[in-house]
Amino acid sequence: MKSLLRSSIVAAILGRLIWAWMAMVAHTIRWTVEVDPAARQAWRDNDGVVVASWHSRIMLLPTGWIRFIRGWNDRVNKAAMLISLSPDGEAVARAIDHLHLHAIRGSAANKKKRKDKGGARAIAEAARLLKSGNAVCITPDGPRGPAEQVSPGAVMIAQRAGAPIVPYALSVTPCWRLKTWDRFMIPFPFTRGAIILGPPVDAPRSASPEALRTELQVRLDEATRRADMLCGRSPETETDPASR
Repeated sequence: MKSLLRSSIVAAILGRLIWAWMAMVAHTIRWTVEVDPAARQAWRDNDGVVVASWHSRIMLLPTGWIRFIRGWNDRVNKAAMLISLSPDGEAVARAIDHLHLHAIRGSAANKKKRKDKGGARAIAEAARLLKSGNAVCITPDGPRGPAEQVSPGAVMIAQRAGAPIVPYALSVTPCWRLKTWDRFMIPFPFTRGAIILGPPVDAPRSASPEALRTELQVRLDEATRRADMLCGRSPETETDPASR
């Protein structure tokens, strides 16, 4: 499967399919959107913003940009996503390119020290983009988990660039949840969903990275619970593979 995914032709086909699905769910789901005033202000006041969301929501992540953020015309007016160098990451990178989102390839949470996952290069590119008017979306539990546990990568990048971190939570019901480490979410079109941009976490270089990581965990958990509640998702639905 990995060798098949490494084929440029297969990656291109999958990229178009993923792009079409992302665009369709963004435009057909009935979205409830809540943006904390401080999160909205972050786009006006900063050169860049780190946007943190869970890995399981990758198919939904471009929705906020497509539906409302790209129309804000603020100081932060471009967007990028950090995507792993894995074979399936290539298809996602091609998909978001069709949505005019820049793909930063690499992992900011590489645990395999002996294997180059492009971490240093990805962190440097993310910091550069954050200083030039970009919002950079990061999945702080990716690429391998633990699921919905914030790793140091997002904080590291934010402190390096002097950018705030905005919790970004999305939820949809009904949807399909795969039996992967993160219970990856495949949204259905014409359903119900919620998007939350929570209050940002300021990340000055002088702050404790562990304290910032803990604060981001709390705020992202709160935003996720709020998104789940708004679209009618309950903890009980997580036991059903189709999350009905």
